[in-house]
Amino acid sequence: MQETHDNFDIGLNSCTKKILDLLDQNPTPVILIDGQGASGKSTFAQLLQDEIFRETRLAPRVIHMDELYPGWDGLQAGSSYLHDVVLGPISNKKVAHYQIWDWENGHRGSELEPGNGWREFSGGNLLIVEGCGSLSKANSELADLRIWISSDRTTRFSRWHERDQGKFDPYFVTWELQEQEFYKENDSALLADIKISN
Repeated sequence: MQETHDNFDIGLNSCTKKILDLLDQNPTPVILIDGQGASGKSTFAQLLQDEIFRETRLAPRVIHMDELYPGWDGLQAGSSYLHDVVLGPISNKKVAHYQIWDWENGHRGSELEPGNGWREFSGGNLLIVEGCGSLSKANSELADLRIWISSDRTTRFSRWHERDQGKFDPYFVTWELQEQEFYKENDSALLADIKISN
């Protein structure tokens, strides 16, 4: 049954309790946090990471979808990459190896990153994935808790603008169109176990 919370803090408390229960049953629970751009996903993921660390003294691994998208037109591709390269191996109890996207140069990997941007996750810890496109039909089947964060368009655009001092304002509509197509195809909000307004 889906939970709905109009209060960010109440939603955080509910998610924390559910995750602590999951950690008692599963050494590698997977949490997906989705919602439209600038709805508050990154903030919520950070708060959740802090709460879980406070309770368990274990720092959850957080993957940001911004690390996976192959550029501004890559929402769907980033979601598929998450499924095939991260969640798929983890669900089969294998080590996930993934390479972050170099936004400045337009390709995977970066000479400025250790190991040319390759990361790995071998399990045994909570995994939080936050970002648009994380909660697809395919990814949902490999997750233990699915969270949807919502916020009105005016608030989201204001946050988008303030976050990077307007640098990426021209991409807002481009990204929004991809979101609309993706969320219509996947019914992402309906897949969520918990919906939180922000």
